[in-house]
Amino acid sequence: MSNLIIPEGYKPILSKKQTERSIKLIKDYFQQNLAAELKLTRVTAPLFVLQGTGINDDLNGVERAVSFPILDLGDRRAEVVHSLAKWKRLSLADLNIPVGHGIYTDMNAIRSDETLDNLHSLYVDQWDWERVISPEQRTIAFLRDIVSRIYNAFLRTEFYISEIFPDIATSLPSEITFISAEELLQRYPDLDDKERENRITEEYGAVFIMGIGGVLSNGKKHDGRAPDYDDWSTPNEEGFEGLNGDILLWNPILKRAFEISSMGIRVDKEALLRQLAISGCEDRKNLYFHRRLLNDSLPLSIGGGIGQSRLCMYLLRKAHIGEVQSSIWPEEQIKECEALGIPLFE
Repeated sequence: MSNLIIPEGYKPILSKKQTERSIKLIKDYFQQNLAAELKLTRVTAPLFVLQGTGINDDLNGVERAVSFPILDLGDRRAEVVHSLAKWKRLSLADLNIPVGHGIYTDMNAIRSDETLDNLHSLYVDQWDWERVISPEQRTIAFLRDIVSRIYNAFLRTEFYISEIFPDIATSLPSEITFISAEELLQRYPDLDDKERENRITEEYGAVFIMGIGGVLSNGKKHDGRAPDYDDWSTPNEEGFEGLNGDILLWNPILKRAFEISSMGIRVDKEALLRQLAISGCEDRKNLYFHRRLLNDSLPLSIGGGIGQSRLCMYLLRKAHIGEVQSSIWPEEQIKECEALGIPLFE
């Protein structure tokens, strides 16, 4: 059986040709707005990094990176990036980016362990961004301000596309709602994490769930996070608070929560050591990235990734991510989509 969600009566609003045009419009317009909101400069990023340096993003810690040997380096192996969370922070230091400014780039990845469905593809494309912050800005209030700025860029882009294609009506609420993963658990204690996300996002339309990665009061994590980029375990008077989170939008086509961005304030030295210990990954302290952070040669930062195909899929009211990007899909899924009038790019 395929993993498809089948929207009843679905019919694409735009033709394939119109879709191709609109993808470029969305990407150009959104990245200009994102750069202006957060004072970001575009940089060039790698498709792969050397294995064993600690630079690649470990995501949830279980996904396998695509790797290959390099002939001219004595068959030393390189890995296709999962994301650029750590590479961007190294770049902030190497480019001497000042506090209040940052960088963004096009990140392209291959995630071979993904379960392929309406939202997940082998090919991942996102805007990866990172901004230098001061010690005083490592707060929930600052995190919320940055999230609101990103959300404003979403709102402007949705309006822009609706003006060009009047059949695409705006649907985003004027403001994004903030809630912690623990508050969400207390609100819906009988639901699992995905059901909680669906319930809160359907109610508010756009939600930022904070504090993802740490263990909640039920003894479980809302979702996994690697221990060495986002800070999800900063102590406070009530226990812990997470300085990270996910932006979720209610998808009116698929009738479910739709993750568009994962982001957060990055670990400082104390948070890195604490989270490596919690996760049983203290051996990573000797890797290149981790040594630089522990030696005070990396700036404090906030950053994240924003899905390019995800944003296009949402704004163009598409039922499948394969309608806005080329990838490889199971034969059964291709046939099922064709029969349902869902045109996939291959």
